Amino acid sequence: MAFKTTDLCDAHETDPTLQVAEPLFNDYGGTIAFCGPIATVKVCEDNVLVRQVLETPGEGRVLVVDGEASMWCALLGDMVAQIAHDNGWSGIVINGGVRDISELAQIQIGVKARFAVPRRSKKEGRGRQNTPLAFAGVTFLPGDHLYADEDGILIAKRDLLSG
Repeated sequence: MAFKTTDLCDAHETDPTLQVAEPLFNDYGGTIAFCGPIATVKVCEDNVLVRQVLETPGEGRVLVVDGEASMWCALLGDMVAQIAHDNGWSGIVINGGVRDISELAQIQIGVKARFAVPRRSKKEGRGRQNTPLAFAGVTFLPGDHLYADEDGILIAKRDLLSG
């Protein structure tokens, strides 16, 4: 399913619900362009819930993680990214950090995050799932559709690639 966020933006520029995220993210995964329905997780310096969600069937969804842009630790590394790939997740967007970036680049999953940091996260299991998230100038709602490539991230209320 090939697409370009620039083409989608142009084709839907009159749609008042189309959102364009602020350009805060870097590409870390082996797949640059990815899309799918959104699932959400909100955590702070703890990736237990991130892993638990990615251990479930992804069915082409994108997990959006609000890590509050904490620079203290990474919320995703190569092992959890591999789990996500194996379970059929399309991609992961993290308002926070990742680690193992050489290995992440070899895993065929989309990963966008703010930065890389070597410290692993806490393992307390705190956080919330399936809740609206707001960062990068947009609101990520579970069930909305996310489109990401090298040009940026779009959020739409509906699937822009069907019919």
